[in-house]
Amino acid sequence: MEVLLDYLRRVAMNPWWVVAIELSLIGLVVYWAVDFLEGTRGERLFRGVIFILVVGFIVLKLIVGQFGFERLQYLYNGFLIFVLIIAVAGFQPEIRRALIRIGQPRFLTKTSQQLAKTAEEIVTALCELSSTRTGAIIVIEKRVALGEFIETGIGLNAQVSAELLKTLFHEGTPLHDMAVVIRDDRIVAARVQLPLAEAGSVNGVELGSRHRAAIGITAGSDATCLVVSEETGTISLAYDGKLRRGLGESELRKYLTNTLGETARPMMAGIFGWLGGSFRKGTETAKQKGSGT
Repeated sequence: MEVLLDYLRRVAMNPWWVVAIELSLIGLVVYWAVDFLEGTRGERLFRGVIFILVVGFIVLKLIVGQFGFERLQYLYNGFLIFVLIIAVAGFQPEIRRALIRIGQPRFLTKTSQQLAKTAEEIVTALCELSSTRTGAIIVIEKRVALGEFIETGIGLNAQVSAELLKTLFHEGTPLHDMAVVIRDDRIVAARVQLPLAEAGSVNGVELGSRHRAAIGITAGSDATCLVVSEETGTISLAYDGKLRRGLGESELRKYLTNTLGETARPMMAGIFGWLGGSFRKGTETAKQKGSGT
């Protein structure tokens, strides 16, 4: 207990505003890390590592430091190095995602004409795929990079066009299965494998693999996913792990324009958005309507 009281006394010697700023920065970093990892495979690992470090620190300071167990302190320092190595290996996909996200600032915004053209091409493709009941799934990447999923597909880096999207999803073509990923106004990859959400239903209707994949990718990132049902031709939208069914053409066009506008922001806006992204959650609630899978 003396060790804890001594630490609190030393903290009290500093100006209160310095302590407040330091604690706020530490809290911001921890909160951002938890929010960034939420819904990913590294979330539980992160919580486990934090728990081990906190418990180890308390034991070391309150017991080992009190009774002078130097050998235990030496072993604990070695254990911290071991935990660091395990964490780096375990968080490899998340670290890569974070570094890609930091290293991809956008210096210039896209013009409204470019955004409108890209949105129109996607709307045209989805409406025609819907009319022919051709199954499709399109993922629009936002701030969180989807590199670990894009690597599972075939790289394209092609300009978004309705004809190309329809060709990619045309049954019988080599790339028609799985998802297409769009970044800004480019189709970066096709035949991308996405994580599936747990089996469930919307309004009592069982979800197919495309809709489960749409929920799965949006639950672990800020991406938007559009799905065309092969059975009914219904266009659905997934965001923040929620699914909205039965989108009309005008509604789809409006939403896509806003979504693409969010991804094409200036560099400084991107930096501040990255720092403050933890405090902003998507406010849109996905209404569930329609039927079919």
